[in-house]
Amino acid sequence: MASLALSWSTTSTAGLPLRLDFFIKPPDSSTHTTRTRPSTWSCKATNGGQNEKQSPQNVETSQGKLDRRNLLLGMGGLYGAAVNLVSDGSLASATPITSPDLSKCSTGTNLNTQQPLDVNCCPPVSKEIMDYTLPPVRKMRFRPAAHLAGEDYYAKFEKAVGLMKALPPEDPRNFMQQANVHCAYCNLTYQQTGDPNLKLQIHNCWHFFPWHRWYLYFFERILGKLIDDPTFGLPFWNWDNPNGMIMPEVFARKDSPLFDARRNKSHLPPALADLAYSSRSPTNPKKIIPNNLTVMYSEMVRNVSKLEDFYGAKYVVGTAPDPGPGSVERGSHMALHGWIGESTPTGEDMGNFYSTARDPIFYSHHTNVDRLWTVWRGLRGPKPKDFPDSDWLEADFLFYDENAQLVRVKVVDTLDNEKMGYVYQDVDLPWLKSRPPARVKKSKAASSSGAPAAETVFPVKLDKVVKVLVNRPKKSRSKKDKEKEEELLVIEGIEVDNAKFVKFDVFVNDEDDKPDELDKAEYAGCYSQVPHKNSTKVKTKIRLGLTELLEDLDVEDDEKILVSLVPKAGGEDIIIGGIKIIYVS
Repeated sequence: MASLALSWSTTSTAGLPLRLDFFIKPPDSSTHTTRTRPSTWSCKATNGGQNEKQSPQNVETSQGKLDRRNLLLGMGGLYGAAVNLVSDGSLASATPITSPDLSKCSTGTNLNTQQPLDVNCCPPVSKEIMDYTLPPVRKMRFRPAAHLAGEDYYAKFEKAVGLMKALPPEDPRNFMQQANVHCAYCNLTYQQTGDPNLKLQIHNCWHFFPWHRWYLYFFERILGKLIDDPTFGLPFWNWDNPNGMIMPEVFARKDSPLFDARRNKSHLPPALADLAYSSRSPTNPKKIIPNNLTVMYSEMVRNVSKLEDFYGAKYVVGTAPDPGPGSVERGSHMALHGWIGESTPTGEDMGNFYSTARDPIFYSHHTNVDRLWTVWRGLRGPKPKDFPDSDWLEADFLFYDENAQLVRVKVVDTLDNEKMGYVYQDVDLPWLKSRPPARVKKSKAASSSGAPAAETVFPVKLDKVVKVLVNRPKKSRSKKDKEKEEELLVIEGIEVDNAKFVKFDVFVNDEDDKPDELDKAEYAGCYSQVPHKNSTKVKTKIRLGLTELLEDLDVEDDEKILVSLVPKAGGEDIIIGGIKIIYVS
């Protein structure tokens, strides 16, 4: 589609000329307009928004700060007409998440307990913001598999991280400052632009992959500049492959800059990473590898025929945090965070959102998550579809680059890792061949279980296994029907206190009740959540693909299925609002 540009100029309250340029463009476009303002840094904590009166310490508001949403709403609908053409060509109101005002970073009270927070993850404040343009790629950065990288590579990696940790504390490129970037965006620290009553959260929604891709991108470029190596790439912890499931030894060496003391001591090498980890329900060691491969198949193939089910639910201005996580985010991603973190209720460092990026292995963990995004798009063909919505493509975030310059970036520029200047080492994908077999074909579990109908049970607390019968509005679907519509199991109204680690697994027509065995077709997926320091109660949902699962169980003609919800951690803190089956084209 040809680019459409809407330009509008005004003057900020500080008398600085501003120019807003918005484009409808293909996902591979990287056109930006640069806007600069006089540069200063401030590392003072601030406590903006509803908690402002509780903190005596405030920082100066950035000059020329402009609420883009208010401007757009005052333009008589022109922005919506020009920019937000959705997939069917219709028009919709455009309210993409926009970069926060760093000077209003909150260090006040916990949203859930109303107690003062004992952590300040607010980054330095700069009055100069540049709209980032992807630089030309002259030399590709190479991201190796962590278990295949050699001594020379790790010597370089350790040197870079050591230099980052040695930077002045106020330098936004300093290791702790970089960790604070994740904390601020993920710990309910910023106000949503345009809606001061809601906090910004880039997890558990469709921004999970692009935000973390930008985060790793700049972290990697900072490391490369510190060691003067423009080709340096972060290693990915290849935990989706049995050959790479053990944490690389160098991360466990106490004299290494890659070491972190706040890890679960039982999960150091040679322990196998557990992608189905639950703090209260240990996995049989003999089942870890087969379970892991089934988890990966489920997250990357079975449950993700639709974009929302891989990326996560739509999240725009006015949306409450955690509208719905995608398959990888709620599964293997969360499991590894909990598996690595301390074996305490709060799980520092990796096991809590506020502190997770303080552990150097976070970056290798998330580099693998990013790689899986690249792999998943590759599995969908040479021109994979992504969300066409400008609410997603035009969402923007703030990061400090390798020159300590505060830059504004957009989702639209993350869709091709090679255009961002990096590639991954090729490794085998054993989970692609791990389609799980049925434990029992043509099971009569649904007709003989005596379980109640779903509509009579919910809402219910998940403090024990819950089994319900769910009606299938359509049965005996043809191949054409299946190609047209995916049958999805929706578990909605999932209420959790995100101060705690919670997890439950989902099974369909499971007769044997073996919740530690996930390598069977009856396993449908999971929901999990690691703790937050700044916590609140959220209501979310998950969607699980049924089309292939029902084929494997050979129950496509059945009018009902038996759904089992199996709490694995914190079930007493989980309420389920309902279960239903939908069909999505």
